[in-house]
Amino acid sequence: MAVDLIVLHSISLPPGQYGGDFVQQLFTGQLDWDAHPYFASIHGLQVSAHFFITRTGQLWQFVSTHRRAWHAGQSQFQGRTNCNDFSVGIELEGLEGLLFEAAQYATLSQLCAALAQQHPIAHVVGHEHIAPGRKQDPGSGFDWLHLQAALGWPADWFVPCQV
Repeated sequence: MAVDLIVLHSISLPPGQYGGDFVQQLFTGQLDWDAHPYFASIHGLQVSAHFFITRTGQLWQFVSTHRRAWHAGQSQFQGRTNCNDFSVGIELEGLEGLLFEAAQYATLSQLCAALAQQHPIAHVVGHEHIAPGRKQDPGSGFDWLHLQAALGWPADWFVPCQV
């Protein structure tokens, strides 16, 4: 199935703590569940993302964009279910509803442009848009208009810009 959707997420482990290696450890199956009390609440979580962008704009890739990652969960976009089948998942280090860093937007826009050269990208959405009521990330702190302007892509490619 063609990858035509980019799904943006936010994550920090533990929540609100930035700069450690816990997110990378989670996505590579190496997280020590006893390393922090919060991890007991997510013990055994099996999740992956294609990319992770730190607060400083550093880019990590965990899964090839030609393979499925497990980032969307139960999801739906434009009548198609299981968004993992046709999307690329990008995690931004942060908390849903809070602001993101300029370095993250710079890396994200470069990454999105590169993805569009490899895949027929037609839309960029937040996890909150494909799993409403279940997820709220990246949330109100994400500047959709900034990303749209940086990429120069049509506004109708960005579901939040249409609202």
